[in-house]
This record gives sequence, structure tokens and C-alpha cells, in this order.
Amino acid sequence: MKPVEWLTNRFAVDMGIDLGTANTLVAVRDRGIVLDEPSVVAVRKGTNEVLLDGNAVGRAALEYLGRTPPIFEAIRPMKSGVIADFEITEKMLRYFMRRVQPGRTFVKPQVVIAVPWGITMVEKRAVIGSAERAGARRVFLVDEPTAAAIGAELPVHEPQGHMVVDIGGGTSEVAVISLANVVEGECLRVAGDDFSDAIQHYIRAKFNLLIGEITAEKLKKAAGSAIPLDEEIEVEIRGRDSLTGLPRRAVLTSVDVREALSEPVRKIVEAIKSVLERTPPELAADLVQTGITMCGGGSLLRGLPELVERETELPTRVAAHPLEAVARGTGIFLEHLDLYSQFLEGGDDLG
Repeated sequence: MKPVEWLTNRFAVDMGIDLGTANTLVAVRDRGIVLDEPSVVAVRKGTNEVLLDGNAVGRAALEYLGRTPPIFEAIRPMKSGVIADFEITEKMLRYFMRRVQPGRTFVKPQVVIAVPWGITMVEKRAVIGSAERAGARRVFLVDEPTAAAIGAELPVHEPQGHMVVDIGGGTSEVAVISLANVVEGECLRVAGDDFSDAIQHYIRAKFNLLIGEITAEKLKKAAGSAIPLDEEIEVEIRGRDSLTGLPRRAVLTSVDVREALSEPVRKIVEAIKSVLERTPPELAADLVQTGITMCGGGSLLRGLPELVERETELPTRVAAHPLEAVARGTGIFLEHLDLYSQFLEGGDDLG
């Protein structure tokens, strides 16, 4: 290694990033996860000018969501796991990267970013370009299912099949992994955001009540379930009457929320079955023992692991740190770049 390269690696704050539709997590070598913020940026409408002197990013911007006056707007620059707004994504990444390496911005970091499995080369180049413009010296990409499996401490390097189901905000990743590679997989554009959308649509149709994205998210966590509960839950919600236009409240039960979620939950279960049906017989046989590991925020929906186990007849568990599995995986890749480089894609590889 050249002296200049050694010095650069010595002083750079290299990082692994789970650039999610709902949240962005950053892991730093030897420090673990150091940042977990919503993927939201508050801007002056029509200008892409970030509010609060550029600091209305992440949790600060989330407060603006659904509450901004006409001249402001809160933007989620990631849609379905890929970049929808390049300029805002770049600003968001730059802000998070500077948060992680204060006072060391003169040394650009190497960055490992997790991306949905099966995205196009154009989408991959967009991620790399945004990270480079945000201040990265070198960018590597790893697919989310592999990062999640390693972050969940599965022995994916062995010649044995392991299934990972990662339900994030914008995508659900279903993959069978062996020898640290996805053998069979599917990236489904149905995930946590679709859960919230389904709840909003259901409440409007049944109760003539309009609720916001944040209220739907809270309702999903408070009363959401995939199977009947031993004790059903009642939750009071507040919104705007779609007929009168006036504020009012209503009481929902977990039965209502479960009915609202039935369609997106069904699509995820069908995707899992579809991947299992395409899995080579020897790896399918391994799954009888190794089972299915679930991670991502969607895996925390009450009864979802039990439903998956019932539908697939495979042992199903939720990872120890389901919300952090992908970010943890990128951090492990970062710590062993020499070992894992054969499994990563970089800017040079994508042309």
C-alpha cells in the first residue's frame, strides 16, 4: 500500500450506509451504528433550498411532514428504495456524512451503500454519483439481502441456503443466499410505506376520515397485525372529515387495521412463496433446517412471522436487531473490504 493511501485510510472516517426510503442508518468502522435518521428533507418549495441553514434534514425535517405552510415542503427523496430526487438525496447524504465525521471533512471517506437487489445499472450509477458528489472518496454497493443476512449474523459464506426477508419502507427483499451471493430473489415494491398508504385509504373509505402519513404510521405500530390477536386493540384517531371538512375523531380496532393491511401482507407472502418455488432443490432442503430470517421495520408487524411460518411451513424468526441488520451488514463489509471486495460493486465496475 502506498504511503499516501495508507495515510488516507488511517484518517478517513469510512462508513457503511443503509440508504432507505424511510430511514437512513450509518455505521462507522470500529464504532458500529452512529446515525439513524428519517430520510426526509424540508425545503423551500420550488427551490430545493434546505431550511434552517441546511439543517432541516432527518428528524428535524420529519416534524415538517404534513404540517408545512404552502411555501415549504418536506420531501422524501427516496422512493421504492431508489433515488427519486438526485439533488435532494445528495444534500441529505452530505449532511449525514458531515454529521458522522465532524472536523475531518478534509479526508474523504470510503463508503459502502446497500441497494435493493435487482435494481438497474442506471439506478446503481445514480447512487454512486450522489454519494461521490456528497463527499465520498470511493463508493461500493452491496445488495440489501446479503447485507441484511450478514448483519443478522447468518453464516452466509457456507455452501448452505439461508432465506432472508427484509421488509423496509419502500421495498421488500426476499432472497435465498449461499456462498455470500443471492441465488434466487425478488425485490417487491410493496413494503412499510404501502402498509401506511393502505391504512389511509381504508380509513377514508370506511370512516370518511382523512389522516396524514405520520398518523397512519403511528396507527400501524399501535394496532397493526397480520393475524387475529388474543386481545384486539382499540385506538382513537383524529383527522379531517372528508364530507364536512371539519376535524373529528374516530375509534378503530386492530381488526380494522388488519383488514386494511391484508392486501400488502398477502403480496409479501406470495413473493416469499414464489422465491421458494424457484429455489434449487438442494438449497430448498437446507431451508427446512435454516428457515427464514426476517428483518426491517415491516418484520415487526404483529403476527407476520407467525403467518409466514404457517404459510411456508418453515421455521421463521425475526433477527435480533431487525431495524439495524442492513446497516450492520454494511459496517461488517466495511471492516473487511479486502475479504468482501469480490462481492461488492464499485464505480469502476459500473463504468
